[in-house]
Amino acid sequence: MLSVVEVEALARAAHQGQTDKAGRPYAEHLAAVARGVRERGGDPDQIAAAWLHDAVEDDALSREWLERAELSRRTKDIVLAVTKRAGERPEDYAARILATPGALLVKEADLAHNADPARLAVLDGATRVRLTEKYARMRALLGL
Repeated sequence: MLSVVEVEALARAAHQGQTDKAGRPYAEHLAAVARGVRERGGDPDQIAAAWLHDAVEDDALSREWLERAELSRRTKDIVLAVTKRAGERPEDYAARILATPGALLVKEADLAHNADPARLAVLDGATRVRLTEKYARMRALLGL
């Protein structure tokens, strides 16, 4: 099984060169989500999933890679639960997260970092409003 340190290195390499909406290295977001999971009492499976939470969605790693990776089934299930699918309704996405043991904590940490006022402040007004509303709606759907 891959250690959390090995998963971190894989995630950083997979997202190399990617940036977030503010132009910051994407690995900063991954590290913040992993830290948020750890601070919320998450276990190693959840911390590993935090490092990989956007890898499949962003095509940084394939679903096939994830299925073959030396990760626990729980880590894989969490990553797949938090991976948005094209055309998926937010209600269906939230229901999958809630139905997957351990996934809610990872998504909570992801939303907390995404909605961080300091992160949002550097975005243009329209994007800031759109994302603030999107994150608030997802928090409501998840009961957070």
